Amino acid sequence: MSPANLEILAYEPTPLGVLCLRRRELLSSPGTIVTEVTLDHEFLMSSFLTDSERALSRVAVEMHGRDGLDVLVGGLGLGYTAHAALASSSVAAVEVVEFLPSVIAWMEDGLVPLSAELNAEPRFSVTRADVYARLLGPASRPHDLILIDVDHSPDDPLGSTSGDFYTEAGLTAAKEHLASDGVLGVWSYAESSPFADALRTSFDEVRVEEVTAWNPLIDEEQTDWLFFARD
Repeated sequence: MSPANLEILAYEPTPLGVLCLRRRELLSSPGTIVTEVTLDHEFLMSSFLTDSERALSRVAVEMHGRDGLDVLVGGLGLGYTAHAALASSSVAAVEVVEFLPSVIAWMEDGLVPLSAELNAEPRFSVTRADVYARLLGPASRPHDLILIDVDHSPDDPLGSTSGDFYTEAGLTAAKEHLASDGVLGVWSYAESSPFADALRTSFDEVRVEEVTAWNPLIDEEQTDWLFFARD
């Protein structure tokens, strides 16, 4: 760790902006090391609080309720959504679709905390592609769970690649990629009434859940939002 308790692991331009992977020791908690990602110097994600990313998988698996699940995850990030899905014995396979090759390289090269576990997991695979383009296109095979953890929120996307996904038309197209009893789950850092309304128009059952945790780094509670839908 550097004298400033910060180590830059990767720093490179991407189609979405300058992406930085860093590791640092929390000054407020000596000995606690966190891995963080910034995009254009703005905070994007961290290994410090991962409750909501894990809950996205856990709740979707519980909602489905069957074994042998084929799971598609949109967005690799630091791997916590995929890792939580693989923690369930009900899951047979997890395919992650990641847009940025650098993020895939971080995992393959062992730069993030879950690298060793995910790289050794035979049920885990990563595809370099745009998950939104895939879901808005023709379906190749049905998935039991589709979990999206890419954008800040439906109303605050990282780039233009999300297209019409968050609209009624986009959700109708995405639903073609779900098995008949499949579950769609979407992570968001904020509530989105327009997206919830679009889900209710497109699916028979919609659940919106808040995941709240105390964040000692900002000395206040932090709430993320999970949207689930199925027919």
